[in-house]
Amino acid sequence: MPELPEVETIARGLRTKIVGKTIARVQVRLAKVAVAPAGVDFSRTLAGERIVGVARRGKYVVLGLASGRSLVTSLRMTGRLLVGDGGGSPHPYTHVTLCFGDGDRLAFADVRQFGRMRLVGPGEAWDAALGVEPLGGDFTPERFIGMLAGRTTPIKAFLLDQRRIAGVGNIYACEALWKARIRPGTPAKSLTKRAIRRLHRSLVDVLNRAIDLRGSSVDDYVDADGRKGGFQNVLSVYGRLGEPCDRCGRPIVRTVLGQRGTWWCRGCQR
Repeated sequence: MPELPEVETIARGLRTKIVGKTIARVQVRLAKVAVAPAGVDFSRTLAGERIVGVARRGKYVVLGLASGRSLVTSLRMTGRLLVGDGGGSPHPYTHVTLCFGDGDRLAFADVRQFGRMRLVGPGEAWDAALGVEPLGGDFTPERFIGMLAGRTTPIKAFLLDQRRIAGVGNIYACEALWKARIRPGTPAKSLTKRAIRRLHRSLVDVLNRAIDLRGSSVDDYVDADGRKGGFQNVLSVYGRLGEPCDRCGRPIVRTVLGQRGTWWCRGCQR
C-alpha cells in the first residue's frame, strides 16, 4: 500500500493541479467509498466547494476546502487519485469523481475497494489517533529516544505502529533498519541512544530520498499523473530475498515479524 513517500508525492502533484478549483458536481459509483457524517449528503455538500489546499497526514491525502471542511482520502492497498481533463476513458475501477468547473476531474479509483474518501467537518480531530510525523520538526532524536524507553516491542513493529509514528510502512521500515544496521526483531528498549540516533537519521534520510524519487512502485502505486515512482530501483533489502547485501555481500533473508514479511541482512544488521 502507499506509504508516506508515495502519499507525499501524490499530495504534491495534486497541489499544483487542483488548488483553487471549484467542485461543480460529484459522481459516486460505490457508496461505501464516500463517507460523510450522519445526516450529511456527500455529493451535495461537496458541490460548490473550492479546494484551498492539499496536504498529507500520515498515509492520508487531505484536501482542504473553503468552508473549513476537509476531504480525507485513505488509499489503503490499491487506491489511486488521478487528475484528468475528462476527455479520456476513466479508470475502470473509479468509484468517486470530483468534476471541476473548468472541465478537469479528480478520480478516486480502487481495484480492491478498501480505500475511502471521508468528508470531515471544520475542526474535527479525525487524526487524533495518529502519531508524530517523522519528517516534522517535532520528531527529534531526543523525542525518539523517549518514545522507545522501556518498550519491549520489536523495533520494526514499533516503526509500523501508526499511533506512534505516522506514515511509515513495511518498505521504509525495512530500508531504514538496514541503513542503521539494526536487526528488525530487536526490542526497542535494548537499543542504545547512539543506535536510536542512527535509526532516526536513517529513517529521515530514507523517507526524503524516496520522496525525491517519487516513491516506490513495487505494486500498484502511481502518482496523480499516472506515473510510477523510482525508489524501487534502489531498494537495499525490501523484496530482495537471496540477493547479496550491498554492504557485506551476505544474502538478504526474509522472515515474518508481527505477521509482516521482513527483509534484512544477517551479516550486518546486528
